[in-house]
Amino acid sequence: MSTMKFKGCNNFRQRLVCATLSGRPLVITHIRSEEEEPGLRDFEGGFLRLLERLTNGCQVEINETGTVLRYIPGIIIGGRHEHDCGSARSISWFLEGILPLAVFAKQPLHLSLSGLTNDRLDVSVDNVKAVILPLLAYFGAEGATLNVKKRGLPPSGGGHVEFSCPIVRELRPCNLVDAGLIKRVRGVAYCAKISPQFANRVVTSARGLLNHLLPDVYVHTDHYKGLAGGHSPGFGLTLVAESTTGCLLAVDVHAKEGALPEDVGERGSALLLEEVRRGGCVDSVGQALVLLLMALGPEDVSKVRIGQLTMHGIQTLRLAREAFGVTFKIRADTETGTVLLSCLGSGVRNFSKKVT
Repeated sequence: MSTMKFKGCNNFRQRLVCATLSGRPLVITHIRSEEEEPGLRDFEGGFLRLLERLTNGCQVEINETGTVLRYIPGIIIGGRHEHDCGSARSISWFLEGILPLAVFAKQPLHLSLSGLTNDRLDVSVDNVKAVILPLLAYFGAEGATLNVKKRGLPPSGGGHVEFSCPIVRELRPCNLVDAGLIKRVRGVAYCAKISPQFANRVVTSARGLLNHLLPDVYVHTDHYKGLAGGHSPGFGLTLVAESTTGCLLAVDVHAKEGALPEDVGERGSALLLEEVRRGGCVDSVGQALVLLLMALGPEDVSKVRIGQLTMHGIQTLRLAREAFGVTFKIRADTETGTVLLSCLGSGVRNFSKKVT
């Protein structure tokens, strides 16, 4: 197996995941070598530790400055594990990374993760539960669950989630090309260690804009107090638009310090409308995961329609070609302003999963 070689810290999780699934050694050099604090960050080291827990026989070597990483993948074993994600990146940052690995594990994965459930850098756990897991089910990995036991907000975190994921022998090809029309909006306004009135005001503000366009809008409140509220106070909003064909588009807004609930609700509604305006069957957050799962799929044609390629999506296309030899055909649809992508999967199989 030839070694995959990359420079820089971009696409860190996906590079490790693709190396693991393809069975190829990985070398990453020049990791923040020009910065005042060079090398890997704590959260990237945390992801490596999580990867070591989920696999058997992997080898990780990091030089003294942390600017060079050598990784030899092992066998994905799954099973029950606990992991502290810290407070630099959210729990979702770790979950997004290991999702493609979880479905190809030797045993079903049960993860207990602690840290931030919501922040301004990453997708929220509510978004993962409402949109990312249904995408996984579309590819054949049905039955994945995510339960929020404690809400953890920045800067101190203190959140806790339970994640479980089934295993599959191989993924299904996808045909996500009909975006349909938006028929309803669902959402959750959460708050922790503050008055529940904050969440109520967020809901009223979000509905104020959306109800002008759609009658079926329901946003429920989720108030956490005491130990269930983690270590820091705060509030925010997650909105999900569902189309007539079952496509899901979602946005997250976490309130900055001193922000008004009304501003958070209005911003969430505006961001959701912008996501809908872009079109497509997958939102900008789920785009990279879908493209990677298409590359991992059976040797059959998979298609997806997206609004516009994000930088993360473009990096995933390059990585799929490097790791699995999968090349995507990209066609712009001028009528709808969307982009249609198709590919032949690499046929990755989980030989630990018995044929039933």
